[in-house]
Amino acid sequence: MRKIIFAFLITLLVLVLAAIAEASLDFHGIADELDAFDMSTGSARPAPLVSPYLYDFSLDGRLPEAADGESKSPYWWLNSGALMISEGGKGKTIQGKLWKYSKWRVLYAQSNPKDTDNGYHPQNIFRLVGRSKWLDYSQQAYFRVTKGNFSDSPNRNESNGLLLMSRYSDSDNLYYAGIRVDGSAVIKKKKGGVYHTFSQTEKFFSGRDYDRETNPSLIPGNTWIGLRSEIKNEAGGVSIKLYVDKGKTGKWTLATEAFDDGLSYGGEAFLKSGYAGIRTDFMDVEFDNYKLISIGE
Repeated sequence: MRKIIFAFLITLLVLVLAAIAEASLDFHGIADELDAFDMSTGSARPAPLVSPYLYDFSLDGRLPEAADGESKSPYWWLNSGALMISEGGKGKTIQGKLWKYSKWRVLYAQSNPKDTDNGYHPQNIFRLVGRSKWLDYSQQAYFRVTKGNFSDSPNRNESNGLLLMSRYSDSDNLYYAGIRVDGSAVIKKKKGGVYHTFSQTEKFFSGRDYDRETNPSLIPGNTWIGLRSEIKNEAGGVSIKLYVDKGKTGKWTLATEAFDDGLSYGGEAFLKSGYAGIRTDFMDVEFDNYKLISIGE
């Protein structure tokens, strides 16, 4: 009996020490409400914002994923991706994989094991949404891909990438503008859960060909890339432009542009104000210098 109790205590001690060791690693397994910006149990009210607006990630903390309207940040709502980390003046997805017993690892293993590598990489489907509505505006941020997560998921494909979200009303109705892992610059619309591509500049980053297995991302790694989208109502529709700054040089290049006339591409255009935000797919990413500026004021 004593041997059994002793063996049980040794096993328990090993598990505790393993938990402490994992928790001490960068972002591994530390995934509970104590990591939030707001340590209270309630949600934060959205902050009133004015143009020009800059979010510099100067407040260190971790914003947990939450249901709509329950975010602990007055500026951001994390719709998907488990955690948004703010540290050292940079925003980040989770970097690396979660600890086996992280609550987020367990939750994602149950809810979406296919896209998150059995819950270890919830950052594969990262969706960060602002909490104030904007109509005609430019939105920009700098992104740096620190690691690709080349999952077995069938949803890891050439359409994945770094994207700015505009006129967001919900996860099924919004505009996207950004760069894809196949090196293309793209503007698209999601209407009623269906994607419609307006414009696409192929091989914007590289003349090489994308291949899911042998060449799975043509987005330069560990390099700051600026994305700027401009959206405004015009001639009864919506004009959208995407600019890119390769290498954080301050030089912006028009990558592609589109016009939603409300007749094609899924029908009615999104003419009303909506939320802005950031989407990344199947990669670990850092963010910097997020800006919103109203157009025409």
